[in-house]
Amino acid sequence: MASIKGLVKDTAVYGMSSIIGRFLNYLMVPLYTYTLKSCSDYGIYNDIYAQTALLLVLLTFGMETTFFRFMNKEEGDKMRVYSTALIMVGSVCLTFAVLVLAFINPIASLLDYPNHKWYVGIMFLTVAQDAFQSIPFAYLRFKHRPYKFAGLKLLFIVMSVGLNLVAYWLMPKIDPSWEIHIGYAFAINLTCTTIISFCLIGELVGFKWRFDTQKCKEMLSYSWPLLVLGVAGILNQVAGQVMLPRILDPEEGRRQLGIYGACIKIAMIMALITQAFRFAYEPIVFGSAKDKNSKELYAQAMKYFIMFTLLAFLCVMAYIDVFQFIIEEKYREGLAIIPIVMVAEIMMGIHFNLSFWYKLIDKTIWGAIFSITGCAVLLLVNFFFIPRYGYMACAWAGCAGYGTVMLFSYFVGQQKNPINYDLKSIFLYVLITAVLFAGMQYIATAISSDILRMCINTVLVLLFVAPIYYFEIRPHLAHKGHKAP
Repeated sequence: MASIKGLVKDTAVYGMSSIIGRFLNYLMVPLYTYTLKSCSDYGIYNDIYAQTALLLVLLTFGMETTFFRFMNKEEGDKMRVYSTALIMVGSVCLTFAVLVLAFINPIASLLDYPNHKWYVGIMFLTVAQDAFQSIPFAYLRFKHRPYKFAGLKLLFIVMSVGLNLVAYWLMPKIDPSWEIHIGYAFAINLTCTTIISFCLIGELVGFKWRFDTQKCKEMLSYSWPLLVLGVAGILNQVAGQVMLPRILDPEEGRRQLGIYGACIKIAMIMALITQAFRFAYEPIVFGSAKDKNSKELYAQAMKYFIMFTLLAFLCVMAYIDVFQFIIEEKYREGLAIIPIVMVAEIMMGIHFNLSFWYKLIDKTIWGAIFSITGCAVLLLVNFFFIPRYGYMACAWAGCAGYGTVMLFSYFVGQQKNPINYDLKSIFLYVLITAVLFAGMQYIATAISSDILRMCINTVLVLLFVAPIYYFEIRPHLAHKGHKAP
């Protein structure tokens, strides 16, 4: 049986690459917010990236998860599944890239960027490559090769950071007439993505490419609900960012989007943890589906995931006085959205853990139903409240959408495929987190000294760690024969 130990090991490798990569990528946030002339410029960046995030889901159409499911089901030639997936995704991405080049003018006008059509074109060509890369990267995960996976992800980040530093920091010092604009970021992304595509050639050779028509039909039948799920899921993440400049006055909308996009970067530690967990967890879940003790693994993983995401939440909020310097001062009016967005990310991660019951019994239609419902809630909240509350409505809408999906997935899942989650411990840790967070909020208003606030907040974080050690780590050490202090 795939064990928690193996899950932790792989999560550590994937997580470290994500953590290091995310840390380096954080350098881009102050770089952009401190060098770009206005919040609106950064709003353009966030708007186009939000749209490409939706395109990435459409171009991969649920094939990552489908790939894992069929590779583990396949009793014969597994490479036939891999090559079929490559051909399916590759054909879609190539067709998309050709259409973008052929119709770039009307596409840019449709997206409200007629004067920046090359921003749109470059990013759409980049996302086409990203979508195709998802299959060879999934293959690396299936083969349990986290080091190459992590190495390529880090290579991309290092190249991206280096080139951005040249364009936004070094060149203005060398040449005072150097014009800074957000377009460099898009061009750098395309360059780095193309280099990574070449680095993945080793995963595209050494086997016979074969397209299995019957397998294709079976995979599409499995994946189309995942596509609906993915579209709804990504809308939960980016719908507010796409809607802000289109519901509000365009200039004011892009200004608010710049503030919102900058502040959620601080909150993205949750997305990082969820992503690292997913990279390690997904292959293990599908590989252990037939194990009689697999439900115990799922229940344990859920509890540990919630514990450590709550710990991350408290750490970010404890040291928000430091994290706020990631963004330039004019963006800091939006710091209030950070705890809301982080809670939404925790709920999304819980939903991800809950979602395996319908994937393992090939009933992915349930995922589509849940996600459509959550997405409808999010869109309605955004539509009705953005005109009055701006980006704050986007933050609360994400929380409402993910909360809806999480609850539906849990209650239906317990009917279809019950798992004995340790709800008592989970609710205890949630309650402790809520109390400690309330304490931090009171301290923020009652104490003026930044250093004193952070010292007290550190004590509060340790108060959360204490029950984790006493109830989780200490009994485990005793069971293993170690002397627990």
